[in-house]
Amino acid sequence: MSDSSLRIAVVGVGAIGRRHVDYLLGDPASKALACADPDERARDFAQSRNVPWFADHATMLDAVHPHGVIIATPTALHETVAMACVEHGLPILIEKPVADTIESAQRIAAAVSRAGVAALVGHHRRHNPLLRAAREFIAGGGIGDIVSVAALDLRRKPDAYYDMRWRREAGGGPLLINGIHDVDCLRWLCGDVEAVIALTTNRTRGFAVEDSGAVTLRFANGALGTLTISDAVQAPWAWEIASGEEPDYPHQPEDTYFICGTAGALAIPTLTHWRNARGGGRGDAFLRTRLDYAPADPWLEELRHFADVIRGRAAPVTTIDDATRTLATTLAIARSAATGRAVGVNEMYARSSP
Repeated sequence: MSDSSLRIAVVGVGAIGRRHVDYLLGDPASKALACADPDERARDFAQSRNVPWFADHATMLDAVHPHGVIIATPTALHETVAMACVEHGLPILIEKPVADTIESAQRIAAAVSRAGVAALVGHHRRHNPLLRAAREFIAGGGIGDIVSVAALDLRRKPDAYYDMRWRREAGGGPLLINGIHDVDCLRWLCGDVEAVIALTTNRTRGFAVEDSGAVTLRFANGALGTLTISDAVQAPWAWEIASGEEPDYPHQPEDTYFICGTAGALAIPTLTHWRNARGGGRGDAFLRTRLDYAPADPWLEELRHFADVIRGRAAPVTTIDDATRTLATTLAIARSAATGRAVGVNEMYARSSP
């Protein structure tokens, strides 16, 4: 493939799809070739950006010849669109979560494997240099063996956010909408999760869906962790606020992840490294330093990575199988909250089998 601009089509022109279109329009290495979405608001958006619009993805794929496709539809439609792209032999970037069920994700993975098509899943935080620096430091033994992990996702969503009925029903709350990001980050930093125990409550808002939850995680490497999450509190300890990643949130330089090991601890996203001056004696003082990193927009970094995947220059940072493991872990959390018992992540795969 030549080094000319890649022609990328976008299916699904909601909030995330629009973001992808705008990034494509602003990146000289790529081009927003076309977009597909039956909603009239999507048509109006496409016209405002001078991007060809189609009411459905099948018509678009037959009419244009993209180098790759970004799938940003509602999650339940991911499989249908992905299969159509695979039939055309097109590389795909599927927004998170990869699918709405493990079975659907596995069917996508099987089709991609049979066709030899490149596929990337859009867990965009993995492309944030903050997390890349943290991952490299931890993997390099910077804090020794991981023992304990604590994660916070605490913010308040405006009341108008819940004007949409589906957000007030099961599946529309912070565990599945926001928590899947944190689960993926913790998996990427600390390794796979084996089992979870979760409690939830809807006491604050009173909707059918939870507004707060507390999760205990057991990692495959033996570490234990917690995830505390709520979208009904006035607090700055959420990734979008603390990292400065999202311009719509006022930046508060706090920490949301605390990874603690036998030789030190790392607080993220400030990348503060704590270690004991003399190895951990009762009266020894702690030393505090910060890791270096080069800031970059993770959404743009993800787009450029997708371009490298299309050109065959890079393997996907997040494969469908990897993203399916994140989905299974998140669904295990939801099941634990519903049943009141510990749930193994592998159990979710067993439940999805015929």
